Amino acid sequence: MSDTSSRVASARADLEATLDAIEDKLNVPKRFGELTDTVKASYEKNPLPWIIGGVAAAVAVAGIVAWALLSGDDE
Repeated sequence: MSDTSSRVASARADLEATLDAIEDKLNVPKRFGELTDTVKASYEKNPLPWIIGGVAAAVAVAGIVAWALLSGDDE
């Protein structure tokens, strides 16, 4: 193979690897699955922060709903 042909082949291989990496990063279902696995592992390791966060979110939502229902600015 000539020097030019080998450089072209190398450039094509580099481009193919780059496109594969971009495709992998933009694969939303795969990324969502990885995130789900990370969250599950974190919860299994120590569920207390997740429970506290869930309770805090529920209290915040309940507070917002109560504020919306009980606010006196109805027209």
